[in-house]
Amino acid sequence: MAPPQSAYDFLDFVNASPTPYHAVATAATLLEGAGFKNIKERDNWASIVKPGGKYYLTRNGSTFVAFAVGAKWKAGNPIGMIGAHTDSPCLRIKPASKKTANGFLQVGVETYGGGIWHSWFDRDLSVAGRVLVRDGAGNFVQKLVKVERPILRIPHLAIHLSREPNFNPNKEDEMLPILGLAAAELNRTGGAASPETAKEEAEGEFKPLKEMTERHHPYLIEIVAEHAGVEASQVVDFELVLYDTQKSCLGGLNEEFILSPRLDNLNMTYCSVAGLIASVKSTSLDQDASVRLIAGFDHEEIGSLSAQGADSNILPAIVRRLSVLPSGSSSTSSDGSSYEHVESAEGEGATAFEQTLSSSFLVSADMAHSVHPNYAGKYESNHRPEMNKGTVIKINANQRYATNSPGIVLVQEAARLAGVPLQLFVVKNDSPCGGTIGPMLSAKMGVRTLDLGNPQLSMHSIRETGGSYDVDYSIRLFESFLSSYGELEAKIFVD
Repeated sequence: MAPPQSAYDFLDFVNASPTPYHAVATAATLLEGAGFKNIKERDNWASIVKPGGKYYLTRNGSTFVAFAVGAKWKAGNPIGMIGAHTDSPCLRIKPASKKTANGFLQVGVETYGGGIWHSWFDRDLSVAGRVLVRDGAGNFVQKLVKVERPILRIPHLAIHLSREPNFNPNKEDEMLPILGLAAAELNRTGGAASPETAKEEAEGEFKPLKEMTERHHPYLIEIVAEHAGVEASQVVDFELVLYDTQKSCLGGLNEEFILSPRLDNLNMTYCSVAGLIASVKSTSLDQDASVRLIAGFDHEEIGSLSAQGADSNILPAIVRRLSVLPSGSSSTSSDGSSYEHVESAEGEGATAFEQTLSSSFLVSADMAHSVHPNYAGKYESNHRPEMNKGTVIKINANQRYATNSPGIVLVQEAARLAGVPLQLFVVKNDSPCGGTIGPMLSAKMGVRTLDLGNPQLSMHSIRETGGSYDVDYSIRLFESFLSSYGELEAKIFVD
């Protein structure tokens, strides 16, 4: 049996999204195609957000929140939420990256998150991210850049020169990517500009920081500028990361595997976007009294403590604004035309936020561990999730995951309605347990929360492995959860 179309759609999503900025832009394109309207946090939503409407917003270009408001919404009603994250472990180019050693041009990089760093060696690497450029009017504009061809590489030391049994490279000195040969660059440019020439070019305008071409190799700046569609002199700053140019693909005898970078956590990010879009297509908002919401946060891999991370105010602030949204209803005027009037939420607003929090539910969607056939002893014997056997509910007695029994029953009901399987996972008592945004948002907001994710192998490697059928299972689960939460919430309530 051929893999579902959703697996191929996910490949397109992850191939287009080498950075959180690209992931958010790609998600925004999908949402707009489904009729979601872009709004801004800085705007007054009173005249913008209405019951029955579909909206999305971004923060920092690396975090997004999208929601669909039920037409029967009233202030203080519940919100069904799914939270994922857009970032993955990677190597980030340092603010001053220019390095040269033994005839090689090298680029200084900084590790981001807890990657399996030895997996980055001998890969065909390039750069992607956002660039701040100065336009003709003197404004500073963000542009996304993705250089498709490999321009960087971190080479292994030959086995003949190192017989050490364990490969544990020094992240500062032994993970410097090579960009090219110094001699070739000098031949290309005809030699570097003299200090006197550089000084003359800089005279007449005060520069608080060194020029970009002094901090980074000029040819790197030229490549970045070319892909941003500007002149090199217009590049003011950038945030660039390294990524593997090898495309994501399906693999295995029957294409049952997804072979891809950034499965953790673009897999769950994509499934949440696709699940929300599917929910508004399959189940009308006309009779819904809740809000269906998804979020993709940046910086989960480094603790979420940032303005655009899950530990920021973004989700509580949006929930607060939605909680006091007045209900809307349509009426017919004397000439037969339809018009909308809004009922006042005055008197309801005082406790609407707290009421909404107490009746809402958050699914923290982050990838889970599949059982590894070569290391089965690392898994608890009764909790060994398998790929293509369904989404994994993650449980931890020490609250590294926020799952509890009422949440399991709720998600199980959503899965039953969707006809999709689920699995359970706990770590062994003698094993460490990773963390998610679930416990942090549960504690911050007082919202009932459950942690889950699709099973995968090689988590945090530059190249990971997941199940091609699990994408479809999660999309259908999320569609069911978002569509039915308003009804299920009242049936599964523990005060």
